[in-house]
Amino acid sequence: MSNHSFLQQTLDGKTTLGLPYCLFNGVRVQVMDEGVIRFEPHDGENRKLDLVISCGIHGNETAPVELVDRLISRLLAGELRPKSRVLFVFGNVDALRSGNRFVTQDMNRLFCRVPEVSDDQEQRRATMLEMQLMRFFARAMQDGKPRLHYDLHTAIHGSLVEKFAIYPLPPIGKQFEPVEIARLAQAGISAVLLQSTTSTTFSFYSSRHCDATSFTIELGRAMPFGHNAGVDLSEMEQYLATLIEGELPPADLVPETTQVFRVSREVIKESDAFKLLIDAKTDNFMPLPQGMLLAEDGEKRWIVTEENARIIFPNPDVAVGQRAGLIIVPSRSYSRN
Repeated sequence: MSNHSFLQQTLDGKTTLGLPYCLFNGVRVQVMDEGVIRFEPHDGENRKLDLVISCGIHGNETAPVELVDRLISRLLAGELRPKSRVLFVFGNVDALRSGNRFVTQDMNRLFCRVPEVSDDQEQRRATMLEMQLMRFFARAMQDGKPRLHYDLHTAIHGSLVEKFAIYPLPPIGKQFEPVEIARLAQAGISAVLLQSTTSTTFSFYSSRHCDATSFTIELGRAMPFGHNAGVDLSEMEQYLATLIEGELPPADLVPETTQVFRVSREVIKESDAFKLLIDAKTDNFMPLPQGMLLAEDGEKRWIVTEENARIIFPNPDVAVGQRAGLIIVPSRSYSRN
């Protein structure tokens, strides 16, 4: 990253709320808050869509952060000409500075909650990001424009599927949209997981409260800044650039090569007695044999009853009340239930 990039300025503490200004090509730019920047096309009334691209909700997941910084730099240099309204978000700036996943608690468990006076810095930051999304998407909701939110991550685990997406549970009366899954295939995403419950993630917030099509997207393994050469994000970068330039790529059916899963069960850590009976470093999407004892928590036992079950996000070290893993099964049904 260059010394003048938006990311570097953010890490150096030099981005704060600023007045809007125009680039030489008429594109309007405004820094909305630390690490939050908005681009509006010169001819905003004829835009195709409104797009939020977020990253860095976990401070050790740097490949998407570097990708987003490249897109911002291309816009500021006039190499990309936006025909969409675009909001870029570097989520947990303090954690990005320290290179840690979070400062005091996992920010992707802090959305969709009622703020309290006692909130710490990460809780307040999550609430501010919600307000930025609501404010940004209000125009699209008023104008009837498509709303998209891609929250970009990398996984702390190895994975049998390198690039995959989590599709938040749609509001009642809506379904999962196969066309959106088909579009993601063009961005190099080879598996999509359909959520079965509500969540506290950033992508769930925009889905539920801004009526946006949103995804949490996992793009390989979490590595420090400057060590992401092994992750090829060229397809994702090209896809996002296409959206920024106002094109919604045509998509028909979900390709046969795209694996689609549904969450069968959440494994919730209910007490400090919880034990995960597989290696905590097990790869995402590892198959689970039927009949296997997966976890126990006091008297409670988690036995794999599902056919073709797999595990993702195994982590016994989460706080009590949080999920210690998800049991998923293949599915080609896009209904909500």
